[in-house]
Amino acid sequence: MEKSLKAKNRFETSFSCSQSVFSTLAPELGLDEETALKIGSAFGGGMMRHGEVCGAVTGALMTLGLKFGSASPDDEEKIRETGQELMHKFKEKNGSLLCRELLGYHLILPEELEKAKESGVFNSICPLLVKNATELAEEIMKKE
Repeated sequence: MEKSLKAKNRFETSFSCSQSVFSTLAPELGLDEETALKIGSAFGGGMMRHGEVCGAVTGALMTLGLKFGSASPDDEEKIRETGQELMHKFKEKNGSLLCRELLGYHLILPEELEKAKESGVFNSICPLLVKNATELAEEIMKKE
């Protein structure tokens, strides 16, 4: 799982969780890294620090969308199936899909963001979530 380590390292060197996952996996599916970084930039911290679905999951879902998505509204079964599998396995492994629950802080609140920074969760928890989401996306793409 070399890509999961690359995504983890990318996160640890300042990109968001969603950018790290998506920009690591998207190039093999035909999307250049710079574009993937731009697309992924709005999803870190559970949608711009709102604490919703973890950005690592969002980055993995965007990757699955590139691989299994469809431009036809009548052909969405594969992306639904693979996306739900990813979300189920991530939640099973990590306990939640929500950033604020995974980290224990609601990052949209300035005082909570500061506490999160002081606690070190961005260095201890987030890299593992990025690695997990990348591994799950790779696993799903390989078997399909």
